[in-house]
Parts: sequence; C-alpha cells; structure tokens
Amino acid sequence: MVGASVASIASLRPLHCIIPPHMLREIAQRGDPDQQAWAFGTLSLSEQLRGQRQVLGLLAPATPAGAKRRTIYDARQGEDLPGALVRGEGDPKSKDPAVNEAYDGSGATYDLFRTVFDRNSIDDRGLRLDSTVHYGRAYDNAFWDGRQMVYGDGDGRLFNRFTKSIDVIGHELTHGVTQYEAGLAYRGQSGALNESFSDVFGSLVKQWKRKQKAERADWLIGKALLTAKVHGTAIRSMKAPGTAYDDPVLGKDPQPGHMRDYQDVEYDNGGVHINSGIPNRAFYLAAMEIGGYAWEKAGRIWYLALRDRLRRTAGFQKAAEITVLVAGDLYGKGKKEQKAVRNGWKAVGVTVK
Repeated sequence: MVGASVASIASLRPLHCIIPPHMLREIAQRGDPDQQAWAFGTLSLSEQLRGQRQVLGLLAPATPAGAKRRTIYDARQGEDLPGALVRGEGDPKSKDPAVNEAYDGSGATYDLFRTVFDRNSIDDRGLRLDSTVHYGRAYDNAFWDGRQMVYGDGDGRLFNRFTKSIDVIGHELTHGVTQYEAGLAYRGQSGALNESFSDVFGSLVKQWKRKQKAERADWLIGKALLTAKVHGTAIRSMKAPGTAYDDPVLGKDPQPGHMRDYQDVEYDNGGVHINSGIPNRAFYLAAMEIGGYAWEKAGRIWYLALRDRLRRTAGFQKAAEITVLVAGDLYGKGKKEQKAVRNGWKAVGVTVK
C-alpha cells in the first residue's frame, strides 16, 4: 500500500466533507472577493487533503480504545493534524465552545449507536473518537478523513463554526461506520447512498438527543451552520429536497426528491451530494409512515441494511430491495413497517415488487 498512487488511495478512502462542491462552486462564482477567496481556499485544501491525508490515514490507522474515548485537538488555525491535545475523555469542560461541541457531539453519536444499535463506536471495536477543531483559517467545511473528524471555523458571513450542528457531527462520523461496513463506493448512486446514510443517522443523532418523534423533527441537515445573512434554513432538507436554501451567493438547493429529476453530473463524483436527496426522502417518508421515534424501527432497518446486506456498488434499486427485505425480516412480511419502507421508495420513483 505504501507504493499506491494518490488517485488509487483516494478511490479507496475519499474525503467526506459536509459542504458539497456544488455549493462551494457557487460561492466561488457569485461571492464577493473575500467569499470567493474562502471558497477557492476550501476547494483547494480539500483536494490536497484527498491525497495527503488519505495516505497518512492508510499508513497509520487509529487505535481502538475498547470503550468510549473522545480526544479533542486544536489545530489553532493551522493545517497540521491532529494538533494540540485540549480535552480527553472525562476531562472538565473547556472554555472553548468548539471543543465542547465536538466532544458532546461525538459522544452523542457514540451513545446512539451503542444504546440503540449495540454498536461499539465507528468500527464496532471501540475505535477512539478523535476530533480536531479550529482547522485552517475561515475553513468552510468539516470532514471525516478515514481516521478522525476535522472542523473548520467557517467564515462567519456565510457559515458558522462547523461544530455547532450535532447532525453534522453525526453525519460525518457515520461515514466512518459506512467505511467499516458496506464500504459504499463514493461515486454515482452508491456514493449518493453513502451520503444519504450519513444524513439519515446524522438526523437520528439530533432527534435522539432531543427525544423527538419523527413528526416533531425538522429533518434538516446543518441548520445551525448557516448565518443569519443567508437565505435558507439548512444545507439539505430530507423532508423536501431542493428547498433548503435559495441564496444570491450559495445559489439554489439543487437536490431532487424523485428519480425523474436524477442528475448525472461530471463533478462531485457524479453528484453524490445532490442525488442523495432521493434516498433521503424515501427514509423520511418511511419513518413518518411508521411513526414514533425514527431510530427505533426505520433507523434499525437502515442500520441493519448497511451493516449486513448492502455491498460496495449498490444503487438505489438494490438499497430499496434490501431495506424492504430487512423490514419484513424484522417486523413481518406485509406488516406496516415493510409497507412503509416500500411506499417511501415508491414515492421517490423506486419500485419494489
């Protein structure tokens, strides 16, 4: 593996960022000179990290801790990871809100997977949850690099600090779960499923923390990320893809909610952040039809599909078939849970017999 090319490594372990390339491209074209500089810097840094950080991640895998163990580092606006250690498991709160948000958000994600799905951390073997805050200067993103979480502070005009949204933390850490389980290839429909599973469990972390039933949840991803200056409510909406924002600088939310509007684009690995709106809405509809707490039944169906049934190149049709089968195995063939999952997929243009 030491001799592997950067391109081949990147295909094995892509950099998973919460802010999609299409949004950064809009800022780079529409923003003022400062905003354009931030966007270009973020895009450039992300491309560098896809090579450099993934090489390091493959050569030096993180060490499992065996139990919940959170470690927070501070990059101090630099780009060297992990940075200076500022808080470990069980340490008192920091005066820095970003440190505490990273600590609490990773803890909530660990607790959801442990309590609800009996999963011991990202790899199910107690992988230590490492996070770095204050990465780069005005860095407009957060990402899972295959080994740890990294958070930028945002530019303060379009985006707030990236630790503010617990669903963003849950989203990015779920990329790690997918990495250790189905390993969904990060391109086309399998890549959109990869993004969608992260949105699903990111939303469930937020709902679980708030003790919200499906009908009370906002089903928004990254609501706290956007500043008051932005015309929008979040970076994505699972309930209504394509409606999260419509802003002079960010552009309009391009996500489809139905297969008839699927976008086969040349960037963003074939539109993985765009077309994830289709399976996102399928999950939302299934969870709403089932009712109650979404993590209890709909979440369990999606988790077991990810852990046990899905394979690397699965597309939307295969995901639909598998989640319908899992729903039947768990709750009975023809029961309301299986019907809800089938109906959710049918409503977005994916029919399962």
